[in-house]
Amino acid sequence: MIRFILTRLAQVLAVLAVMSFIIYGLIGLMPGDPIDLMLTADPHLTAADAARLKSLYGLDRPLSERYVAWAEAALKGDFGYSRLYGTPAIKALAPRLGNTAILMVASFVLSLVIALPLGALAARRPGSVLDVTANFLSFAGISLPPFWLALMLILVFAVALGWLPAGGIATIGDGGWRDRAWHLVLPVATLTLAGIGTYLRFMRAAIIEALRQDYVRTARAKGASEARILWGHALRNALIPVITVVALSFGSLFSGALITETMFAYPGMGKLIYDAILGNDFNLALAGLLFATLLVLLANLAADIAYAAADPRITYR
Repeated sequence: MIRFILTRLAQVLAVLAVMSFIIYGLIGLMPGDPIDLMLTADPHLTAADAARLKSLYGLDRPLSERYVAWAEAALKGDFGYSRLYGTPAIKALAPRLGNTAILMVASFVLSLVIALPLGALAARRPGSVLDVTANFLSFAGISLPPFWLALMLILVFAVALGWLPAGGIATIGDGGWRDRAWHLVLPVATLTLAGIGTYLRFMRAAIIEALRQDYVRTARAKGASEARILWGHALRNALIPVITVVALSFGSLFSGALITETMFAYPGMGKLIYDAILGNDFNLALAGLLFATLLVLLANLAADIAYAAADPRITYR
């Protein structure tokens, strides 16, 4: 297992290197650069000033040379300077990363805690009231766009009822953990409701398939209770396809967080990357997108490890 993990980590680094070149190239091909924006904002800057600044920041060199220089600096921990925030890109990224981690972990855990048991119970008796309700919730969660769901939650609970804040991360002058948790309710609810549908649907289908297997019939013939059959036998075998879906959903969860953070003016990674791209803050956008790539790669590695934990027959030798 240790050798497998080390090999996968080496592959993660290789993929990150390739993705860094692709992302750097795409950002570098975007129209305009920070110097062009400075020229637009300050009419006193001349063409000679622009040429001097581009030479100073290396923007007059070919894209490949600029990438090599950036990669050498990144290997030393220097990801460049953020033009929008006036600090190194890593320092601008760190607090937003913590905010997004709280949002994503809370919504992810809630989605699994609600969807997996509900899907298993619904699969126990297909066609029952619980099963029909679970299917309705599943299709509703899959069909509702996150931005529309966020708007509806804001209109109902913030505007109409006034129970919850409509956006932000904390009340000005407060900033305590209870106040921050209160501001997290609507963003977390949006991501949770959007994620429940997918997990519930796959869990239900996997449990139904597992309950049709021969080992379940054998367990029933030996007198095992339905609860033991469901939670002790069928659940563990049904987790394999669900783990795959959960791992692959990390990318969509991050993109959903981007939309949710924008809708609720939540200062997280998604909104930071969005603002950095619109503001032509290349260094900050590149660092944020690379971290998003790393998150997806590590989620897939965690899924491979979870396979072996769920099914002892799976080994990585």
